[in-house]
Formats: sequence, C-alpha cells, structure tokens
Amino acid sequence: EQMKERRGVKQDTELSAADLKELVSQFKVRVREELGHDFPLDPQEQLWGAIGAVFGSWMNPRAITYRRLHNIPADWGTAVNVQSMVFGNMGDDCATGVAFTRNPSTGEKVFYGEFLVNAQGEDVVAGIRTPQPINKDGSDSDLPSMEEVLPECYAQLVEIKNILEKHYRDMQDIEFTIEKGKLYMLQTRNGKRTARAAVKIAVDMVDEGLISEEEAVLRIEPDQLDQLLHPTLDPKAPREVIARGLPASPGAASGEVVFTADEAEELGKKGHKVILVRVETSPEDIHGMHAAQGILTARGGMTSHAAVVARGMGKCCVSGCGDIRVDYQAQQFVTAGGVTIRKGDLITLDGSTGEVMKGKVPTVEPELTGEFGRLMEW
Repeated sequence: EQMKERRGVKQDTELSAADLKELVSQFKVRVREELGHDFPLDPQEQLWGAIGAVFGSWMNPRAITYRRLHNIPADWGTAVNVQSMVFGNMGDDCATGVAFTRNPSTGEKVFYGEFLVNAQGEDVVAGIRTPQPINKDGSDSDLPSMEEVLPECYAQLVEIKNILEKHYRDMQDIEFTIEKGKLYMLQTRNGKRTARAAVKIAVDMVDEGLISEEEAVLRIEPDQLDQLLHPTLDPKAPREVIARGLPASPGAASGEVVFTADEAEELGKKGHKVILVRVETSPEDIHGMHAAQGILTARGGMTSHAAVVARGMGKCCVSGCGDIRVDYQAQQFVTAGGVTIRKGDLITLDGSTGEVMKGKVPTVEPELTGEFGRLMEW
C-alpha cells in the first residue's frame, strides 16, 4: 500500500518490475527480522514451510474463535491439500474469481459473483482491489463483466455451476482461476448465506424437486429464524446519508464507531453497540466482527472476507465504500463530502442499500415473507 501511494497508483498491476523487486527485498528483510533466518530458496523447504504454517494455524486465536462460534471441536484437526499452482496473473487472458450459484444475500436464483482480470484469488477475497461482476444480471456495477470480457470461460463456468449445485443439492460457493484462457475450478463448498437467503433457497429447492420439505426445515438454524425477526430501518424516518458502498450483507445496524477488532470486542462485553470500521477485514478481525452490530469497509467487493463472514454471522455489512478514507492513526474516517466521523460517534448502516448514515436512524418491526410462512407450515 505504501509503495502504491509513493508511486501515485491504485492497482498492484500498475507497479513496475523495479517496484516489485524492491518490495521483494523489503519482504526478505522482514522475514529475516521475524524468523531470524533468510527466506528459503529451496522449493521443498518452501513447500514444507507452507504445510507447517497451515497445521500451525489450527491453534491460533482466530481459529479458536471461529471454532467456538461454529461449535467445531478442536480435536478434529485439519488437513493440507498440495496441488499444482495455476496463475491468474499472467496477462489479460488470465483472471480469478469467486461465485455463488445463487445470491447469498437474498437467495434469488441468479448466478452471483466477482472476478478480477490479471490477478490472484487473494486479491478478490482480501478486498485489496474492488472486483468486477461475473455477469450483467443482478449487478449495478459499471465495470465490464466476465460474461463480456471472457465469454467462452463464462459459458463454461455456468455449465459447471449447474452440475455442482445439482450434485450437492445446495447453494455452492466456488472459486476459479483462468490461466491463458483455460478455466480451472479450485474449490466448491456449501455457501454461507443470510437467514433470508437460507429460507428462500430451502423453499425454492423443494419446489425444484432437489430436496424434501423435511430437509428444507433441517437446513435452517434456529438462530437464523431469530435474525429474520430483527427490525429494519423505518423508511419514513429522516436520514443523513454521508456515504454509499456495496450492500454486502442485509439488515440495519446503529452503533458507536470503532476501528479495531479488539476495541469492538472490549466495548461489546460492556454492553455497547458498535460498528467496526476497517479499510478491509482479515481473518484476524473475526472476534471483533462477532462483537459488532455491523461492519463497514472502505475496500472489497461482495465476495470479500468482510462480506462473506458478515453474511454467515447474520451481521449487517457495507463493503467497498470508496466514499470514505479511513485514518487509523487519527481514529477517524472522512467522507468524500468532507464529513469527519470520529471514534465513538454514532452511525447507522443499511446493508440492503449500502447506505452509511450519520447518527441513529429509527427502526420498524419486519414483515415476514411468503417463503418464511411456507417453511413454518412444514
């Protein structure tokens, strides 16, 4: 980030070869400082170092927090897949992306996802660059979609996502890379979704003959039903919109602004309602995200870490809010319109529209949808 700022560029790909060489040297120095030895040049040593890092991560604080939140026993252990690398960053005929076979926010049966040309998967998930939509449907983005930029690979991806969803009989979260015009599928798993989406997907899949009514009921967690009964913003209430981002995870949340996960957790324990504001979130922030009422990030798309984790937790989230500039040192953010919000100030997020509002906006009780009524009858 510092290098991009010094060079006056926004994208990693705009850095020159000399800039990247300088960065590599800086990282090598950092490795020596942290580990007390040079970065290994032997590929076997690098591979075993990476394997060891995965196994070593099983007992780190963020993994322990994640297991506690999802009732996963520590004695299960973990595993490491070793496979050949594919590169999405070898030119304009390469790309990488994340997609959901249905909309994870609403449950709508629309192929939903994001990709980046000439990038690696981490760039999409970590929110380092705000990505492009994979298709024209269901996207408000002005950026060209994968459907337009790489039509053959997109058609192939649609075919594969249909096969995967039919096989697993559930909404899938898939990751893919395109290297030199060839599509590679990296992984698939059952996708995290909001409570509203979980109900709609379960009911729709009964109608489509994929699952039974009994299975549909079993797929909804009791705490997800509780989320559906949360209040929403009163449409008649006055609101001062100070910024707009992406509606990453629906719902409404008001609270005091904090800038670190530790602060969010600390104040949450004292009964405060807080909004966690970050440039982008990482897995290290999971305890703060759990404690916060809502999450606001300056960078990242609808499939970034913040968006995916917030949906899984049932938290309101506005991501990729380019209208704000976050200053951790000064403990404040400034909007494009010149409004300064400091630590402790009250703001409201609308995760369904992507709006960020100054102060607290009143709420109203929710109306239950038709799908919810049908599920309750079953």
